[in-house]
Amino acid sequence: MAANAIDQTRRMLSLVTYLRERPGAHVSDVARAFGITEDELISDLDVLPLCGTSFRGGDLLDIDTDGDRIWWHNPAALSAEAAEPLRIASDEATALLVAARAVATLPGLRESDRLALLRATAKLETAAGEMAGASARLNVTFESEGGVFADVDRAISERRRLWIRYYSPARDEVTEREIDPIRLVSVGHTYVEAWCRRSEARRTFRLDRVAEIRVLDEASAPPEIELRDLSEALVQPAAEDPEVVVEVGPGGRWVAEYYPHDSAEELPDGGLRITLRTPDPSSLRRLALRLGGDGHIVAPADLADSARDAAREALAAYEL
Repeated sequence: MAANAIDQTRRMLSLVTYLRERPGAHVSDVARAFGITEDELISDLDVLPLCGTSFRGGDLLDIDTDGDRIWWHNPAALSAEAAEPLRIASDEATALLVAARAVATLPGLRESDRLALLRATAKLETAAGEMAGASARLNVTFESEGGVFADVDRAISERRRLWIRYYSPARDEVTEREIDPIRLVSVGHTYVEAWCRRSEARRTFRLDRVAEIRVLDEASAPPEIELRDLSEALVQPAAEDPEVVVEVGPGGRWVAEYYPHDSAEELPDGGLRITLRTPDPSSLRRLALRLGGDGHIVAPADLADSARDAAREALAAYEL
C-alpha cells in the first residue's frame, strides 16, 4: 500500500536519522530498510537538501547520491552544538498559524493527527506571542477538493472502500462507482489511483472531478498490482492499446510534449505526425476540438469522423 503524505513525512524524518548514522550507505540497502523502491528513495533525497534549520548557507542538509551510495557532507548542521534558538518573523508566524488552523478543520483528518496539529499550534502561538494576534483575524476555507482529499487520505490509511460520483469529461457523464484507493498522486492536478470495482481494472480519478464521495464500511482490498512511475506522465499507455495518428501544425507541436507517444515525424510545414496509444481513443476527441485549425486526427477513420462531427456540432451551437 502506498504511503500517504503524512506517512511520507514521517519516513523522511526517520531517513535523516538513519543516514546520519550510516555515512556512505548504499541506495539499495536504504530502500530495502524503508520498504520503498529506489526511485522513491531518490525522490526523497531530492527533497531533503531543501530542509534544514534555516535557509542560510550551511544550515540546509547537504545530501547527495551518485546513484549507488548516499553521502551527507554536513551532518553536524543538525548537532546540538550547531543549534540556535528558533526565531520566526511575524509574517511566517501568521502563515503557519492560519495554515495549521485550516488543516485542523479538514473533514476526514485522522483524530490523532488533528490533536497533534492542535498541540503544535498551541506551542507556536505561545512562541509567537503578540505576533499570533494577527493570525486570529484571518481564516482559510478549503474548496471541495480539500474535503475529497481528506476522505481519500483517510480511506487509504484505514484501508476502506470509497463510493464516488465521478464526472468524466471524455464522455460528458457522471457515473457512480466503488473504488479501492491505492495512493494519492500529484501530476499537475491531484489524483487517486485505485482499483475500480465497476470496470474491474486500475483507474485514476482526478479529485476535482469527484462530485460526491463517501467512505464505506467495507474493507479496501485492491489486487496486488505493480505501482507505476507517474513522475513523467499520468497517462501511460500499454503496447496492446489502440493506435491513434494525429497530425499537427507548428502551433500544435505541444501535443508531442504533453502526450506519451510512439513516434513523432517531422512534416514539411513544420508540424508533426504523431503516433500514440490510448486505452480510450474516444477521449482524444477533446484534443481534436482543442487543436482547432492546428491539427486533426488521421486514424482510425471512425475516430476522425466522430471528431469532425463533434466540431460541426460545436460550431452549430455558436450559430444559434
